Amino acid sequence: MDAETGPEAAGESAIAALYARDRACHTLGITLDEVSAGRALMRMRVSADMVNGHGTAHGGFLFLFADAAFSYACNSHGPVTVAQAAQVTFLAPAGVGDELVAEAVERTRSGRQGIYDVTVRQAAGRVVAEFRGQSVVIAGRPQAG
Repeated sequence: MDAETGPEAAGESAIAALYARDRACHTLGITLDEVSAGRALMRMRVSADMVNGHGTAHGGFLFLFADAAFSYACNSHGPVTVAQAAQVTFLAPAGVGDELVAEAVERTRSGRQGIYDVTVRQAAGRVVAEFRGQSVVIAGRPQAG
């Protein structure tokens, strides 16, 4: 198989299709910048609709953002993979207009399970949150493409 029809191209097509169906990311302006085996890089700008009563990015939006990066990293291998557990630690506030970057990195995979870490940073580099997700492959469900 050549590069355009090989497994790598099929994986990219499945990820592109997954992102195309991701209404949450599109609604919030979350972009998928890069995906490779076990890794994903996404961006989001904090809008006025994403802040809490303190005027900082609501933790739920930060969790969703990190969870999205986690999802693309763990689905980069092909089979449908979902979260079975996740936790987030908020380290610094983000405000309206801040551009955030979420970088997801696979730590380990064994059988149907995996562990992924996601660092959410302001574009200038300050770490806003650290997220750890545990994934599980849904047996017998290939990615829709």
